Amino acid sequence: MIDSVKKLGIRGLNHLVRSESWAQQRLLRHAGAQLRVEVGPFTIRLAIDSHGLFQLTSDSASQPDVTLTCPPEVLPLALMDNSKLFAAVKLGGSVDVAESLGFVFRNLRWDAEGDLAGVIGDIPAHRLAIIGQALARSLRSGVHNVVENAREYAVDEAAMLIGPGEFTSFAESVNRLRDDVARLEKRLARL
Repeated sequence: MIDSVKKLGIRGLNHLVRSESWAQQRLLRHAGAQLRVEVGPFTIRLAIDSHGLFQLTSDSASQPDVTLTCPPEVLPLALMDNSKLFAAVKLGGSVDVAESLGFVFRNLRWDAEGDLAGVIGDIPAHRLAIIGQALARSLRSGVHNVVENAREYAVDEAAMLIGPGEFTSFAESVNRLRDDVARLEKRLARL
């Protein structure tokens, strides 16, 4: 089951890379590079082949050129905000390969409408793309509202956390107390 999910994911990733010739050319420079992708408890070993595409590999004995460590909450981050996703991913290993991978992953875009148009035609694909974008906006908005409601409950109603205003006030009070103690120490030193 997990192997078939991995294969499906690699097929999708390679589809995106093939649709952007610049991405395939950029990866082609690193043909033969080994990658290890860690997402929570799962580890995927990949290699960049001679066509600039990703291939699953089972070579766990060799040291990978690059290790990508993703937070366990990678899927919600991807749905909510790609910029937060890329900030949360840790890259280690060869700087040159890691930089190329980072650039490719940040700039790959899926043309879902174009892919659908090849199957069902231009007009239905365009309409489905509009519906999909509206659903994605609604999902992001719904997740944001749930998070905001949970924050509001924890801060305002249950008083489990302090709010930003209370924190700022506390920090200012601590700074005033520090300054008052410093002035008192100077007065005492003069006596």
